[in-house]
Amino acid sequence: MKTAVLRQTFLEYFQQRGHEIVPSSSLVPHDDPTLLFTNAGMNQFKDVFLGREDRGYSRATSSQRCVRAGGKHNDLENVGYTARHHTFFEMLGNFSFGDYFKKEAIEYAWTFLTGQDWLGLPKDKLLVTVYASDDEAYQIWNEQMGVPADRIVRIGDNKGAPYASDNFWQMGDTGPCGPCTEIFYDHGPEIPGGPPGTPEEDGDRFIEIWNVVFMQFNRTADGDMQPLPKPSVDTGMGLERITAVLQGVHSNYEIDLFQNLLKSASEILSGVDTKEASLRVVADHIRSCAFLIADGVMPSNEGRGFVLRRIIRRAARHGNKLGAREPFFYKLTGALVDLMGEAYPELVRTRAQIEKVLLQEEEQFARTLDKGLRLLEQDIAELQGHEIPGQTIFTLYDTYGFPVDLTNDIARERGLSLDYEGYEKAMEAQRERARAASKFGIDYNVGAGLEGSTEFTGYEQIDGHETIRTVLVNGDAKTAQAGDEAVVVLERTPFYAESGGQVGDVGLLTWSGGRFQVNDTRKEGKNHLHIGTVIEGELFPGLEVDARIDHARRQSIALNHSATHLLHAALRNILGDHVTQKGSLVDAERLRFDFSHFEPVTPEQLKAIEEQVNDQILANAPVGIEITDMEQAKTKGAVALFGEKYGDEVRVLSMGKDDFSVELCGGTHVSRTGDIGAFRVTSESGISSGVRRIEAVTGKGALAWMDETETRLRTVAGLVRGSRDSVIEKVESTLERNRQLEKELEQLKAKLASSAGSDLAGSAVDVNGLKVVASELEGADRKALMDTADQLKNKLGSAVVVLASTEDGKVTLVAGVTKDATGRVRAGDLMKKLAEAVDGKGGGRPDMAQGGGSNPAKLSEALQQVATWVHDATS
Repeated sequence: MKTAVLRQTFLEYFQQRGHEIVPSSSLVPHDDPTLLFTNAGMNQFKDVFLGREDRGYSRATSSQRCVRAGGKHNDLENVGYTARHHTFFEMLGNFSFGDYFKKEAIEYAWTFLTGQDWLGLPKDKLLVTVYASDDEAYQIWNEQMGVPADRIVRIGDNKGAPYASDNFWQMGDTGPCGPCTEIFYDHGPEIPGGPPGTPEEDGDRFIEIWNVVFMQFNRTADGDMQPLPKPSVDTGMGLERITAVLQGVHSNYEIDLFQNLLKSASEILSGVDTKEASLRVVADHIRSCAFLIADGVMPSNEGRGFVLRRIIRRAARHGNKLGAREPFFYKLTGALVDLMGEAYPELVRTRAQIEKVLLQEEEQFARTLDKGLRLLEQDIAELQGHEIPGQTIFTLYDTYGFPVDLTNDIARERGLSLDYEGYEKAMEAQRERARAASKFGIDYNVGAGLEGSTEFTGYEQIDGHETIRTVLVNGDAKTAQAGDEAVVVLERTPFYAESGGQVGDVGLLTWSGGRFQVNDTRKEGKNHLHIGTVIEGELFPGLEVDARIDHARRQSIALNHSATHLLHAALRNILGDHVTQKGSLVDAERLRFDFSHFEPVTPEQLKAIEEQVNDQILANAPVGIEITDMEQAKTKGAVALFGEKYGDEVRVLSMGKDDFSVELCGGTHVSRTGDIGAFRVTSESGISSGVRRIEAVTGKGALAWMDETETRLRTVAGLVRGSRDSVIEKVESTLERNRQLEKELEQLKAKLASSAGSDLAGSAVDVNGLKVVASELEGADRKALMDTADQLKNKLGSAVVVLASTEDGKVTLVAGVTKDATGRVRAGDLMKKLAEAVDGKGGGRPDMAQGGGSNPAKLSEALQQVATWVHDATS
């Protein structure tokens, strides 16, 4: 049975038994910040099991794509070296949410595996385990399923603590948990290994193919096991493992899916043997990389993006081992789409994106791979012992982007180990340097530990009559006098505290006889901190003040913030759904938006993005604001930032025609899109691999930017003696004329060099059979010096030529030695002496070297010593 058929057969089997077929969730678990990647079928049902979510069905089945390549669940280093470890795998599962329990779950599993209408596995090839005290599960297996007692293994607390067992599952230290029963397939006595529960259980003979978890308890903080009112079932069966069993092979890499991938990879790599371990790595890694990119993960230097980058580079490294000298990994995308595109249409939709991202990463890695490998090879050659030093590992990682597991792969191939302790010390030293570099003078955390909360009124009003709750001066609660820098906390405030990329408000607090200038507003816990200076009067708790924000500044910020939402939507429309926000800054002058994207945004794309945003501004649609719960927000399609913490209620902003943009946001915004006035992109750049930045202006800022651009355009037109309309043609004509003049200049310099060479040839002196010329050429640049040196070498035969020039207090040096003389004197060695003599540096090949210096006054003396240096070298 082929892999694709088995996947569909499993889903149909449980559908016939009342289970809802639920599509695989994304590899990025958006609703669970505790997970790096989705690593089990139950992840998407976590809230259903906890009773927080009702999906309208009590039975479900799925084929869930999973990744285990980072964080707690990390199989990366084993991939390629074992028969069953993968970075990406599919987990077949069936789930009961308070519906059926042990009897039905066991019966469903056994029937599917052994029933002649289904998989038809021989019963005598299967062995089951149960939790030691789970008599109920034991009896179901033995008495109802007919499994002999000698093929049922009780597993107790074999991990050193109560309920710490291979056969007891728990979601965490507290919460839902319960015993589980596992089904193992016996590959036969010819395979090393013993049954579960024995010292030889880590062998490959008995392989777990199905795990059924019975969630029947809630574990409290004190360890008490309380029965759940609605016991549930969570099962998982690895698709690759069960396929290997059905296809009669021992290794997952021998199943049809992997054999097809291996064959395609072999063809791409010029016929490499499909049994090569490195080829297995490549075949495994294309699945995880393609699916991660399809789910919106982009290569980067942190979090999920860093794991993706590690996997891509590991694949590239193994391809390099197999002889690849050009990017190859991205070419395997097509084969994967052909194999899995029907089951996962997102692969088909994002194929072009996947190929682009992989190609870019391969090209970038290739630029540093050779340098890093040379450094590692050099260190290995000089190694005393069998351990690569931690500093070398760190340098490879920090300078050349080598993940530690890549260095470990190379070490393993050479029979070497890694100094992980030394590596961690180097990493910690770097962290300390980063922490030290990030310290700055003002402590904005002076409000830490404040109790209570500030009510924010700034959505509806820009001023208010408020009461002071706390005044802090240098972190101490006290009365603030004129001239004091202080932090003020109000019971209520119209001042927006910096959050979500929007800067904090500024303004004034006034009272009879006093003024406090608010220079910034920040949030600490649930309190707003008004940071500023007492201009006059005294400031103390209980004082009533008039709070007024700088309204014009607030309005400018609102224009930019609302435009940011429109920009985000336009980016996703033009560039693709992979675009996600990576950071933003919204102030009164401009907006800055960082987003995931793998290449520079083209001028044509930027124009289309600007047009979409300005179309929405011209539509002058009202901005809708709705307070709702997260589920309703999701229904509306609201964009949320993963990692942000949202409360029970969320604020949903709908903006533009036909809800062009729908996002969760707590910032301040315009009432209608037309209030923004205009939108212009001022720059687009890359800030890190896979992350781009757009800066833009709105309203009066956009008008001022356009006015300045117009002024500059007219200035340029005047300089090239053209008009605004003809400036492009005039600039092009001027540039072409410059190119012609530069070409003529180069020709004149070449003639000058030829003439100078003829003149200088007559000044050559004989030193131990070599013609030596050492001279200064006034006004010659480096290229002219090199051309002249080449001509002199050709004219003089066996010769040494040293030429120099000076300009703006700098010395330029060139040394040349004819090839027949490099065995006697080397140009690089000669250059080092010459450059040092004029307070500079230099070096190069035996036949040609370059250098420079900062002391022209010493040049004449240095040139006079050249003949002596040549004499000493050749004597």
